[in-house]
Amino acid sequence: MTDLVTGEAFLELFRRFSHTAYRLEVRTAYGIPEEDEPYRLFLAGEDPGTGWFEPWLDLMREQTGRGKRVERVRLIDAPPSDYLRFELWGTPFNLAVGEDIRYLDRAQAQPLGLPDYDYWLFDDQVVARLQFGEHDRFLGVTLSEDPADVARHVRWKGAAWQHAVTYERYRQETNGQP
Repeated sequence: MTDLVTGEAFLELFRRFSHTAYRLEVRTAYGIPEEDEPYRLFLAGEDPGTGWFEPWLDLMREQTGRGKRVERVRLIDAPPSDYLRFELWGTPFNLAVGEDIRYLDRAQAQPLGLPDYDYWLFDDQVVARLQFGEHDRFLGVTLSEDPADVARHVRWKGAAWQHAVTYERYRQETNGQP
């Protein structure tokens, strides 16, 4: 396995990209230590606040403020997992800082042949494949600039984006229910 990119080196990918950062999210849970307590509060019906979320939101606000696009497609189940409900709760904050997040029903995604892993695609030139360990813990990313690998991820990006719906439309179609 190639070296994992983690921490500040991973965040640097979001400072360095020139035009677009795109993510495909296929998992139903993510083990991110900074989210453990907010997620616990959310599950308990309490307000998790956004203090823990602010570093990411600030970074996205900075990048989108420079005219860069940050896009995501999230596969979602009916009904969504607890973690995906948590992500739905946070989506308006992402949107407010300029991210464009779309939703794609997992059953509709099946015929598209999308990968079974999450990835970021930077400027359609660098693939950052997310790696997870035990208990869904995020470990870091492995990077690829191989033209064939990048082209495959660009095709998946196009297929997912074409079939995904905006957050607003997803909420309308589910009558505001997660």
